[in-house]
Amino acid sequence: MATTNKWIQLCKRIISGKPHDVSDPGVFHRLSLIAFFAWIGLGSDALSSSAYGPAEAFAAIGHHPYLAVFVALASAVTIFVISGSYAQIIEQFPSGGGGYLVATKLLSPFWGMISGSALIIDYILTITISVASGADALFSFLPIGYHPFKFWFAVLGIILLIWLNIRGAKESVIPLVPIFIIFLVSHAFAIGYSIVVHWSNLHGFVGRTSADFHQATASFGLWGTVLILLRSYVMGAGTYTGIEAVSNGLPILKEPRVRTAKRVMLYMAISLSVVVFGLMIAYLLFGVTHTEGKTMNAVLFENMSAGWGHWGSLFVFVTLVSEAALLLVAAQTGFLDGPRVIANMAIDRWLPTRFAMLNNRLVTQNGVVIMGIAAIAMLFLTQGSVQYLIVLYSINVFITFTLSQMGMVRHWIHERRLLSLTWWTKFAINTVGFLITVGILCAVFFIKFEEGGWITVVITLSLAAIAYMIKRHYYQTAQIIRKLQKQIHLPGYSESELMSIPLVPGTVSPTKKTAVLLVSGFDAVGIHGIQSISNLFGDTYEQVVFIQIGVVDAGSFKDNDTLIAMRQRIETNLKKYIHYVNDHGLIGAGYYALGIDIVDEIMKLMPTIRHTFPKSVFFAGLVVFKEESFINRLLHNHTVFEIQKELCIENIPFVALPLKV
Repeated sequence: MATTNKWIQLCKRIISGKPHDVSDPGVFHRLSLIAFFAWIGLGSDALSSSAYGPAEAFAAIGHHPYLAVFVALASAVTIFVISGSYAQIIEQFPSGGGGYLVATKLLSPFWGMISGSALIIDYILTITISVASGADALFSFLPIGYHPFKFWFAVLGIILLIWLNIRGAKESVIPLVPIFIIFLVSHAFAIGYSIVVHWSNLHGFVGRTSADFHQATASFGLWGTVLILLRSYVMGAGTYTGIEAVSNGLPILKEPRVRTAKRVMLYMAISLSVVVFGLMIAYLLFGVTHTEGKTMNAVLFENMSAGWGHWGSLFVFVTLVSEAALLLVAAQTGFLDGPRVIANMAIDRWLPTRFAMLNNRLVTQNGVVIMGIAAIAMLFLTQGSVQYLIVLYSINVFITFTLSQMGMVRHWIHERRLLSLTWWTKFAINTVGFLITVGILCAVFFIKFEEGGWITVVITLSLAAIAYMIKRHYYQTAQIIRKLQKQIHLPGYSESELMSIPLVPGTVSPTKKTAVLLVSGFDAVGIHGIQSISNLFGDTYEQVVFIQIGVVDAGSFKDNDTLIAMRQRIETNLKKYIHYVNDHGLIGAGYYALGIDIVDEIMKLMPTIRHTFPKSVFFAGLVVFKEESFINRLLHNHTVFEIQKELCIENIPFVALPLKV
C-alpha cells in the first residue's frame, strides 16, 4: 500500500508540479502576475480576437468594402469605451469578481447568478473558439490534404492547456511570453508595412472611401447604409470579447492590484484597437477577399508578401504560427478566469462547494478540468466551426457586459448626491457603455437567432436553472441546520473569557483516555458530537481534544491578512469548545492547521496527536440525510469517510457520530 501511495504522489507531482505552502507569507508575491504577464495571460483573449472579429465585420460589409473604414473607427472607439467602463468596475471592486460580483452586489444575487452563468459559458467558448480559430490560422498555411487533422489538433491543444493550468497560473503564462511578443511584432510590422507602401496613394484611398459611401447611399438610402454599417459593426462583436477578463482576474495580480489592473486595461485597449483598426485598413489596401480554406488574415499576409520570394513564405509562416499560438494563449484566459467565476459561485452556493477547492499548486483544479472537458464537448458539438462559435460566444459576452454596465449605472444613480464633475464623467462612461453593449446584444441575438443564437440562450438558461436548484438545496439544508442550532443550545462566551484559555493546557495527561473530535467550527454538529460521546461512553474519556482544519479555498486564498483572520477565527472556535468541556468537568485541548485538503492536514497532525495522547480514539460528526441521493453526494463532501479510511490504514480507531437531518 505504501509503495502504491508513493507512486500516486509521484504521478501527481509530475502532472501538477511541486506543492505550494499556503502558510508561506511570500506565496502570494511569487504567484501573482505583474502588468506585463497579466497582459499576456488575461489580455491575450481580447488581442487574439483580431484573428476573427475584424474579418467577420469586413465580410459583412458586402459589395461596399470601403465602408469598413467607418466600422473600424467605431470598433476602436467601442474598445476604449468598454475598457474605460471596466476600469471603473476595477476601482469599485478591487478584490475582483468581474461581471458576477458586479451584478450580484449592484443588481441582485439572482442577476449575479445569470451573469455568472453567462460568464462560465463565455469562458468555455473562449477556450473553444480560440483553439478552433488557432487551428484554422495554422492550417491555412498547410495544404488542403492536412485539414482533416485540424479538429484533432484543436482537441490536443485543449488537453495541453488543461495540463499547463493545473500546474499554476504563473507557470502557464511564462512559457507563452515569446509567442505573444512574436505576434505583436509580426502584426505591427504587417500593419505598418501596409500603410507605408500605400502612403503615396492615401489621397486615392480617402477618395474611394467617400465614393463608396455615396454609392451605397444612392443604392440603399442613408438609413439603408446605416443599417449595413450597423450589421457589419455588430457582426464584429467578437472583437470586444475578453475585455472583461482583467476585472475577473484581479486576485492573481501584483499589489497594488487596482493600479496593476488599470495598467493592463490600458495596454489591452491600445494594442487591441490598433491591431483591429490596422487590419481592417490593410484588408482594403491589399484588396483582401474571402478564399476557401484560408482565414482573411492568411490571405492578407500572402497578398502582402507575394513578391518577397522565400522571405515572404517565411513571413507568412511565422505570422500565422504566432497568430495560431496566440489564440491558444487566449484560451488561457478561459482557464484563468473561468474556474475563478465557478469558484466564486460555489462559495455563494450556486454551484457545488467542491469547485472552490484548490489543488497543491493553489489552483481551482476542479474548475480547470470542468472548463477543459466542456470546451472539448463544445468543439465536438460545433465541429470546430469558428463562424458558428462566434455567434454563441458574442451573445454570452454581451449578456455579462450589459448586466455589468447596468449595475454600474445604477450605482452612480445611487451616488448622485455627489453631483461633481467626476461623478458626471463616470456616470457618462458607464451609461454609454450600457447603451452600446445592450444595443449589440439585442442586434446579435435577433440577427443570429435562427443561425444558432437560440442555442447559447438555452445553454445559459439551463446552467442558470441548475444553479438555482443547487442554491435552493443548500438553502434548505442550511435551514435544517439552523433548526438544530436552536435545539442544541450553543453557549456564548465573551472575548475576555476566551483570552486566558490556552489551546493545549498543562493539565493534559498522556496517560488518560482521550477523545479526539474533528470539528469544522463551533456549531451544533460539534456540540452534538460531545454529547454523543458522553451518552455512548459515559465517563470513559476524561480529555477531549478538538481538531479543526482551516480549508484554504478560492474564497480565502487572497492575501496574508485573510489567512491570519482565518487562524484567529479557528483559535476562537477551539477555545469555545475547550471552555464548554471545562464547564462539564473535562479537560480540553485544541489543534489546528491551514491547508487545501482536510484529510492531508489531519494526517500531518496525526503523529503529534498520537504521541501526545497515545490512549486516544478519533470521533467525527457525520451529517446524514434522510434520503440519500446523487444530488446529496454531489453537493456535500463526505470527508468523514475519507478520514476514516486513512485512519484505518494507520490502525487508528475511528468512530463516526451520525446526525440525521
